[in-house]
Amino acid sequence: MAQWEVVIGLETHAQLSTAAKIFSGASTAFGAAPNTQASAVDIALPGVLPVLNKGAVERAIRFGLAVGATINRRSVFARKNYFYPDLPKGYQISQYEIPVVQGGTLTIRTKDGEKTVRLTRAHLEEDAGKSLHEDFHGMTGIDLNRAGTPLLEIVSEPDLRSAEEAVAYAKTLHALVQWIGICDGNMQEGSFRCDANVSVRRPGEPLGTRAEIKNLNSFRFLSQAIEFEVRRQIELIEDGGTVVQETRLYDPDRGETRPMRSKEDAQDYRYFPDPDLPPLVITEDWIARVKAELPELPEAMLRRFEAQYGLPAYDAATLTGSRALAAYFEAAVAALGHGDANAAKLVSNWVQGEVSAALNKAEIDIARSPVSAAQLAALLARVRDNTISGKIAKDVFDAMWAGEGAPDAIIAKKGLTQISDEGAIEKLIDAVLTANPAIVAEFRAGKEKAFNSLVGKAMAASKGKANPAQVNAVLRRKLGA
Repeated sequence: MAQWEVVIGLETHAQLSTAAKIFSGASTAFGAAPNTQASAVDIALPGVLPVLNKGAVERAIRFGLAVGATINRRSVFARKNYFYPDLPKGYQISQYEIPVVQGGTLTIRTKDGEKTVRLTRAHLEEDAGKSLHEDFHGMTGIDLNRAGTPLLEIVSEPDLRSAEEAVAYAKTLHALVQWIGICDGNMQEGSFRCDANVSVRRPGEPLGTRAEIKNLNSFRFLSQAIEFEVRRQIELIEDGGTVVQETRLYDPDRGETRPMRSKEDAQDYRYFPDPDLPPLVITEDWIARVKAELPELPEAMLRRFEAQYGLPAYDAATLTGSRALAAYFEAAVAALGHGDANAAKLVSNWVQGEVSAALNKAEIDIARSPVSAAQLAALLARVRDNTISGKIAKDVFDAMWAGEGAPDAIIAKKGLTQISDEGAIEKLIDAVLTANPAIVAEFRAGKEKAFNSLVGKAMAASKGKANPAQVNAVLRRKLGA
C-alpha cells in the first residue's frame, strides 16, 4: 500500500432540525405510519407550489458561519432530474451552481496530529421518500414520509487520505452540527449519513477514477467500506484492470462494497433553475442576527480550555467533543470552587474516566447522568481535602451512581473516612514489617518492587482507608530509604 495514495472526499447529508419540511408544512417527526406525513406538495399533486422554510435557511447560515464559509447573499434552487419510484416529482429540488454556503474548513484530529480539511460547499435540498422491500411478498412499498425533509448536503474537498481521517472528519462534523443545534445527529434514524468518494493513485499522479459508496450510517461502516474499497481498487489496478466510475453500496454482513449503478455526472441530471422558487436572498442583517445567536464554537472552546484550565490538548479535545460534556466539566470545576489547574485536571480525569465509563456501560449520554456535575464536585472535594483516597472515591462514585445519596452521607454510612493519623499509620506499618520479613529483606537487597508490595499490604490492612502518600512516606522512613 506504501506505493499508493488514497484520496477521499465525503458528501454528508445532515437532516435539519426543523419541525416542518423544507417546502411544505408537513411534519418531519420520525416513526410515523407510512405516508401519513406526506402533503400534497410532497407527493407532487398538480398545481401545488413549494414554499421555502425559513428555519432551514437559518440553519444553513448557522453552519456556514461555524465553518468560516462564505454565505452567498443570493443563491438559487435547481431541479435535479432523475426517475426513481420514491421521487414523486421526477426531480429533486436542490442547489447546484450557487449554493447557500461556499467554502469553509474543518479541523480534525488523528493520532498523527491536526489537519485542516477544506469544504467545497453546503447546499439545501429535499430528501426523497423511501423504498421498503420487506414484508411485501416480493413487491416494493413506497413510504413518502421522508419526501421533502430538509437536508444540508455538506461536501468536502478530496483532502482525506485514509479511513481514519475520514472517520475523524465525519465525527467532527457530526459533533459540530449537534453543537450548533441544526441536526440531532441520530444516525440510526438517518439524520446524518455519509457518501464516500474513494479513489487511489500513485503519489504525484493525477486523481484516479472514483467510486462513490452511498448511505453509510455509522462510523464503523464508513471505515470498513473505505478500507474494502481501497483494497479492491488497488488489487484491480495491479491485476491490469481499470476502476469504473460508479455508485456502490456497502454490505456490512459480507464486509464488501458492490455495484449499484453507473455514476452519473452533473449533465446527466439536467440541472436547471426551479421556476417555482425565486432566488434566495440573504440580507446582512439576517446573517448578523444568526451570528449573534451562535454559541461558543468547539475549536474556540478547546483553545480556551487549554489556556484557562491548563489542560493538555488531548483532554481539551475530548471534553469539547460535545457541548453537553463541556458544560458538565465546567459546571463541576465551578462547583468544586478551585480555579487552579490541579482541580481542573482532577475533574477532567474523572469525567473522561469514571463518568464516561459509567455512561458507556449504561448506554446513556451525559445529559442523563444520575451523578450531576455538582455531585461529582462534592465527591472530588473530599479527595482534595484528604477525607477519602482516590481509590475509595471510586467506590463512593459507584454508590452515588446507584442512587445511594450524596458523597458525605455515603462516606459516613460506610465508614470510609481516610486514616491520616500519623500514629495510627505508623502502628499499621510496624505490623506489616513484622509480618513480612522476607519482603523487607528483598527490599534491603535492592529490589524496589518489594517496596510496592509492602505498600500494597499496608493499604490492604487498612482496607484502603490509609492516606497513600503518608503510607509511602512512613514506610520509606521506617526502612531507612
